[in-house]
Amino acid sequence: MYSETEDVIRALAENAEGVCRAYLPAGRREGSYWIVGDLQNNPGRSLFVRLTGPVSGPGAAGKFTDGATGEHGDLLDIIRERTGISRFPDLLAEARAHLGRPQPVLPNAPRPRKAAARGGIPAAVRLFAASVPVAGTLADTYLRSRGLTQGGTMSALRFHPKCWHRDEGQTRSSPRPALIAAVTDEAGGLPGVHRTWLAPDGQGKAAVETQRRAMGHLLGNAVRLTPHDAILVVGEGIETMLSLVEVVPGLPVWAALSSSHLGAVVLPEGLQRLYIAIDRDPAGQRAAERLSARALDAGIAVRVLEPRLGDFNDDLRAYGKEALRQHLACQIGPEERHRLLG
Repeated sequence: MYSETEDVIRALAENAEGVCRAYLPAGRREGSYWIVGDLQNNPGRSLFVRLTGPVSGPGAAGKFTDGATGEHGDLLDIIRERTGISRFPDLLAEARAHLGRPQPVLPNAPRPRKAAARGGIPAAVRLFAASVPVAGTLADTYLRSRGLTQGGTMSALRFHPKCWHRDEGQTRSSPRPALIAAVTDEAGGLPGVHRTWLAPDGQGKAAVETQRRAMGHLLGNAVRLTPHDAILVVGEGIETMLSLVEVVPGLPVWAALSSSHLGAVVLPEGLQRLYIAIDRDPAGQRAAERLSARALDAGIAVRVLEPRLGDFNDDLRAYGKEALRQHLACQIGPEERHRLLG
C-alpha cells in the first residue's frame, strides 16, 4: 500500500516523458533519456532524465543527473525548480494538476495558494530574502568550526533556520538549518543561491546524503564574497575562498561552487590580474586550464594558487593561518605582496 505522495511520484515516473515535455521543453528524447542543458531549461546536453526503468531503486525512471553541476534528483525536483514552488503541499498540487488528478478536499481547510507563476519572483530570490545575516547563527558556528571567522561580515552569505531538504528517493521534505549563499551575475542580479544544510548544533554539515544543492542559474556566475578591484581570486568552494580571506583580509574572492562552473566564470571588465585557487584534483586542474586560457585571451595576467592538501580550507585547518600565509607568499605576484603584510 503506497501513501498518496508515493503514488504521485510513481505516476510521474510512469509518465516521465510527458513531465519532461511540459517542464523541460527545450530538451528532446534520445533513446531512454530526455536530454537538456540544465534545470533552467536552457538548450544543451548536460542534464539527462531517465525515461524508462523500474519505479524505484537503481536505474529508476524519472531520475535526473546534471553532468556539469553534479545535481541529481527526481521529477518532483524538476517541477519545483521550474515552477519556483517552495511548499511541499503546493508542489504535490502542481504534480496532481499535471497528471490530471483531482485535488483532495479537506474539511474546513483554507483554499490553497496558487502556485508561483513562471516569470514571478524566482524561488532563489525569495529564499535569500527570507534568510538572515550569518553573525551569531548556526551558520556562523559552522564556519567557525572550519576555522573561518569572517563569514558573518559578508552580505553574500545568510542563514535560514528551516530550509526544506529532500534526498533522492524520499517522499517527504523536512526543514533543516542551512547556510545560504547568493549567486550573483555581472549586473548585480541574483539568479541563484547555494544551500549547505547544517547539523542541528552547527558543528558540521547535516547527516544527509545531499548536503549541498544549488538553485537557479549558476553558469557564468559566482558567489561574490568580497568586491573585486584590479585583481580577483576565483576558486570552487565557499569554505576554500573564505580560507584565503582569513589569512589575507580584504582579498577580492569569488566562489564558483564547482569545477565545471569555475571554468565558465564570466570575468569582470577591467580586470588586470587573475588568481585561480585550485583544488588538488584532476577536475580542478582542468577547470583552471579552461579559465586561464580565457583570461589570457582577454589580456589578463594569470597565476594559479595551489594548496598543499586537498583545498585551502584543509590547509588552514591542518597548518594554521601563519603557515597558509607563508605558503601563499611563495605563489602570489610581487604586486600583491603588500596584502599579506596588511
